[in-house]
Amino acid sequence: MQFFPRVVFYWRVYNLSVPVTETVVVTWFIMAVLIAASYYAGKSLGRKAGLFQQLAEVFYEGVERLVEETMGSERMGFVPYIGTLAAFLLLSNLSGLLTLRPPTADLSTTFGLAVITFGLVQREAVRRKGFAGYLKSFFEPLPLLAPLNIIGSFANPVSMAFRLFGNILGGKIITGLIYSAVPLLVPVALHFYFDVFAGVLQAFIFVMLTAVFVSMAD
Repeated sequence: MQFFPRVVFYWRVYNLSVPVTETVVVTWFIMAVLIAASYYAGKSLGRKAGLFQQLAEVFYEGVERLVEETMGSERMGFVPYIGTLAAFLLLSNLSGLLTLRPPTADLSTTFGLAVITFGLVQREAVRRKGFAGYLKSFFEPLPLLAPLNIIGSFANPVSMAFRLFGNILGGKIITGLIYSAVPLLVPVALHFYFDVFAGVLQAFIFVMLTAVFVSMAD
């Protein structure tokens, strides 16, 4: 069982040879799927809604409702990002069904997404409090708590990154070990749990935490 993503090919940049891992390749594939799906969904607006258009509308309305109920109607501008994040995480976590290595099984992916969430939280806090109020919030309710408040602001994205990474990679390792022990066994139930149920659940948790943390930046 391979813990780290393997290198698919090397990209020559001047005199450098940059390794391109399967995490990057699968991420490119997912990005291409999302771009194509978004283009097709937008192009079919105003026409008779087919199955794909109906599914796209249900997904958008679900994200819109989630943002409104979790973050408030004044933050509806976050709908595009929350929707894109949810779609990317769903496809990433479910890519294991296609025997691909999920990008979310790589800490660099989950940590990168968590850093974006961290940046959004800090930007929203500065926007709502002002820069002086933002700095002052770290010294509340007591100045002695400033170090703990600063550590806490960094702890949230780190815990998000490791939670998603650990669950997805853990499921991949467990199914890989079972395949190694019993090669002829096809554990459909395990694939359903780790690739479908856990994948969808972890995507939902990450999206919800992003929405909650941003909404708490008051």
